[in-house]
Amino acid sequence: MSTEDISPRYLDFDLWDNNEALKALYEGQLAAVAAVGPALTAIAAAVDDAVPRLRKGGRLVYAGAGTSGRIGVQDGAELSPTFNWPRDKVVFVIAGGEAALLRAIEGAEDSRETAAEKMNEIGAGANDVVIGVAASGRTPFTVSAIETARGCGALTIGIANNPDSELLRASEHPVLVDTGAEIIAGSTRLKAGTAQKIALNLFSTLVMVRLGKVYRGLMVHMLPTNEKLRRRSVQIVRSVTGCSEEIAAESVVKANGDVKTAALVACGMDTDAAQAALVKHDGNLRLAMTELAPPRSR
Repeated sequence: MSTEDISPRYLDFDLWDNNEALKALYEGQLAAVAAVGPALTAIAAAVDDAVPRLRKGGRLVYAGAGTSGRIGVQDGAELSPTFNWPRDKVVFVIAGGEAALLRAIEGAEDSRETAAEKMNEIGAGANDVVIGVAASGRTPFTVSAIETARGCGALTIGIANNPDSELLRASEHPVLVDTGAEIIAGSTRLKAGTAQKIALNLFSTLVMVRLGKVYRGLMVHMLPTNEKLRRRSVQIVRSVTGCSEEIAAESVVKANGDVKTAALVACGMDTDAAQAALVKHDGNLRLAMTELAPPRSR
């Protein structure tokens, strides 16, 4: 496996001075970004297949072990505050359970049986999208989770850093981010982990965009749960509609914090009509805006 290779260039890395060492680590991160480029077509195809299932009520399921599992959790956990994605529509199947997020659980990643049991426990089904992440591409827990999910009819996406690996072969949508040897051999929290984070971020963000949770580059589906986000929601309504801050704030209150509804209310709709327009257009604010009455000619 290339992620386990020992690079002759870094045999004396521990003797390098700080500036040289940091420059090498920095260059490794740049290489991780570059490694995602060839995977964009595969990620786009995965988005195309994932969106229709999620529209039907499917869940995003992240499966992994160790560093890869934690990166998956980070991506999934941020979907609710950013896009108001329902918390019960994100599931984590992690080797060693929640305890493994804070400390290594030795041997947990080797159990294929535990992964299959967990996937069956969550009731993986045809509308679910299951993403398995493993740098090596051969982690038994992650491969088994994907195999079980696919057997249940779920859409499966595998993200790995080694070509022709078991996880990629098992997945309906294989996403290879070939980062090669690490500066510290086998330490996939470096380049491999960065590339995984980018790939997941690209996938989940574009999925949310296609689900209508972004309009004009704004987080119009966010949930304003604190004062900073409440201020942001008012500013989003102002930006979308061009209304005054006073009208935007009033509209956010009338819409109970729902930014999309507030934007339509600020444009003259009543709350019920705004909500009906959003339902009609599957929550897409751009399309719901077409329901606005044209301005009267003078």
